Amino acid sequence: MKYDAVPRQRMRLFESDLLERTTTISPRAFISIWLPILSATLWFAWGKASVLEALGLLLTGLLGWTLFEYGMHRFLFHWKTQSPVFRSVVFVTHGNHHVDPNDPHRNMMPPIISVPVSAAVWAVLRLAIGPAGTFAFLGFAIGYVLYDIAHYACHQLPMRRGVLRHLRRHHIRHHHARVEGNYAITAIMWDWVFRTRIPAKGR
Repeated sequence: MKYDAVPRQRMRLFESDLLERTTTISPRAFISIWLPILSATLWFAWGKASVLEALGLLLTGLLGWTLFEYGMHRFLFHWKTQSPVFRSVVFVTHGNHHVDPNDPHRNMMPPIISVPVSAAVWAVLRLAIGPAGTFAFLGFAIGYVLYDIAHYACHQLPMRRGVLRHLRRHHIRHHHARVEGNYAITAIMWDWVFRTRIPAKGR
């Protein structure tokens, strides 16, 4: 791995141009990938459960995503390991984002990671619950899409009002105050529950 030291130039993670392209994604590409995935998931799930069951499974999947988001960020993306191989993996998947947090093409998870992980989650839910498990996956996937959009917005948009402002300030403290805290991006309640919230400056 290497990265360029020129300010504002995109950090380079791989020598191979092909591999390098797999580490970036634009908002337009993100939408073009995930809108069809969400639509197809809804189509496959349709009729597999009653309205109340479907709603319950969808909300369960959404809640499951929020815990997955928190745990992934806290324990995987900030994994302290002595292994050079795993340190490289952590850097490629997330560490580079802390070195250059405002690169707009690395504020969302590239599909080479998000799509296979999502497919594995869908398979597990379908095996555990049956065909209706696709509704739980739909909630999970909606949570993921909202997470990545919120994360992109935290770094690229002003977000000066209301809840959006609060979300942005919560995440920016993770980057500029202390990386060991404020792990949640969307469901910031988990930082209160697990006592990892970074207090506002001066408190």
